Amino acid sequence: MAGAADSQLQTLPERDITPNFKNLHTREYAAHKKKVHSVAWNCTGTKLASGSVDQTARVWNIEPHGHSKTKDLELKGHADSVDQLCWDPKHAELLATASGDRTVRLWDARSGKCSQQVELSGENINITFKPDGTHIAVGNRDDELTIIDVRKFKPLHKRKFSYEVNEIAWNTTGELFFLTTGNGTVEVLSYPSLQVLHTLVAHTAGCYCIAIDPIGRYFAVGSADALVSLWDLSEMLCVRTFTKLEWPVRTISFNHDGQYIASASEDLFIDIADVQTGRTVHQISCRAAMNSVEWNPKYNLLAFAGDDKNKYMQDEGVFRVFGFETP
Repeated sequence: MAGAADSQLQTLPERDITPNFKNLHTREYAAHKKKVHSVAWNCTGTKLASGSVDQTARVWNIEPHGHSKTKDLELKGHADSVDQLCWDPKHAELLATASGDRTVRLWDARSGKCSQQVELSGENINITFKPDGTHIAVGNRDDELTIIDVRKFKPLHKRKFSYEVNEIAWNTTGELFFLTTGNGTVEVLSYPSLQVLHTLVAHTAGCYCIAIDPIGRYFAVGSADALVSLWDLSEMLCVRTFTKLEWPVRTISFNHDGQYIASASEDLFIDIADVQTGRTVHQISCRAAMNSVEWNPKYNLLAFAGDDKNKYMQDEGVFRVFGFETP
């Protein structure tokens, strides 16, 4: 009977074990000379990258349960702010950065060397990998979307939009591509054809950010109307909204099992809500407007970075990670 009991134990979903967020701690990492715009975890959850206005990215080895001295590696080469970065979903050591200097660069996180780069037509502000690691999508300030073939590191498609395009994302299978727009809509395109399948009227003000539930059931959209909306991916219907923030929602992220969603803005806290009930389970206080929140893909560790300044009103250039059992 022990075997049967074991097999029952294995099928118990992890989500039954609710973490006690109140007892968890935040650690601070002095990362950059200027503010941090973007934080992202690699696919194994062992490395965190930070991108900054100081024109560099850095890679940090962060142990989820340890407390060893954190080593970091500086990635130098961009000639303008590193606005967003993302890791190859299939390769724990490959990182892509998008910069205002018009280039997109691919880095090896072991050596810190830039292995590939391509110059595009504008200031790049958004970047995301296709889930199979074959393509990268980049959005720029001129509302132009470029799809890059990762192997050749050359543009495959370019498309200019007549409206403001903000954050972009693929769904977990890579068959759908989402654009959040300044019109308050989410454009759902088929991939790779980029034909519009749906225009979802999501918010009463511009949509700024989007996150895809790693389980593949939902996506969430953050808007200038201070709401986060949760959408059923199969039905393309809004199932609930999260209403705790009072300022435009700048950044959102689902945790690894899709149970929680973190959202942040110029409010001086990050809201963590239960996806199924919509209820807030925890709030992390912060000292400045947030630019980026991202959950670790394996553990309940949340990285976040914002416009923190020191007492002399200079950028602190820090990011923080919440969820450690010890300070």
